[in-house]
Amino acid sequence: MKPSLFALEIAMENLTVPPESREMRRIVYDRFGDADQLRLEPAAVPQPGDGQVCIRVAGAGLNPIDWKTRKGLGFAAQQIETKLPWTPGYDLSGEVVSVATDVRTLAPGDRVMGMVGFPADGGAYAEYALARADELAIVPEELDLVSAGAVPLAALTAWQALFEVAKLEPEQKVLIHAGAGGVGHFAIQFALVRGAHVIATASASNKDFLDGLGVHEVIDYTTTDFVDECYGLDVVLDLLGGNVGKRSLHTLSEHGVLVTIPTVTADEIISAAEAMSLRAHGMTVRPEVFHLEEIAELIEDGDVRVHIDRVFTLAQAADAHRLLEQGHVRGKLVLDCLAP
Repeated sequence: MKPSLFALEIAMENLTVPPESREMRRIVYDRFGDADQLRLEPAAVPQPGDGQVCIRVAGAGLNPIDWKTRKGLGFAAQQIETKLPWTPGYDLSGEVVSVATDVRTLAPGDRVMGMVGFPADGGAYAEYALARADELAIVPEELDLVSAGAVPLAALTAWQALFEVAKLEPEQKVLIHAGAGGVGHFAIQFALVRGAHVIATASASNKDFLDGLGVHEVIDYTTTDFVDECYGLDVVLDLLGGNVGKRSLHTLSEHGVLVTIPTVTADEIISAAEAMSLRAHGMTVRPEVFHLEEIAELIEDGDVRVHIDRVFTLAQAADAHRLLEQGHVRGKLVLDCLAP
């Protein structure tokens, strides 16, 4: 693969500026709190250690875990509370600019994406970031580099929930809550590719969007009780948790399974399922480059598309968090880390 003009420019810069002298911008927060805690600061460009590459970040995807961790909520916050100040972000895409001497699978100029530094290191909200080479997949040529940053964590969550935990099979019936969101819109497309019958909950404003994805049935949760509409389901993907997750148990068949993603209410939903002699599982997404490569192939073939609701600059990270926290994003939000 020929190096891009961008990669050549970076190479020239590297020849003229000592690594320890190069600077970048990154987002950090010093304490847990609201979005105002996010600030932009200069920092040295990081240098890759064993097994790592340095990436000039193009896109940094935003996920609900980002704002929850910023507020001190959840397991990731417990992992980083002694590491503050901390740079958030687990999703990134960009071009490799340097590699450790032991890395043979990637080279400067490669277009990559990955779920990186999860859960304790983060670091994607920056102009440059480090990642392990084995966390990264090549970005399909059909996908622009900024949008690619929105893929990894949400797509891997959907993939692992449906195929590893629920073991979704062709012709099974699956209900996906919050179908228009980041994880939801990937899960819908993966389930359709697998040949499942897909039902999704969403507001009326997202019906056309979900119809465009190919959903078989859309339930407007603002006017219709999904429990009255669904029965005998093989799989429920619960992206909301709490009461929605517990009520969703009533839609399962005797042999059905519910997978709940929010960790805060997972235990109570699993206990409720056990009391009903039904199956429910919680899960935490993990980096898995082989899954990510399969997802990239689906994107390359045109079977899956990435929907970006809005793009923000690094300096607008706080605004992006405020919007994300409202919980009504269609698809994904992404930071354009190349923008001034």
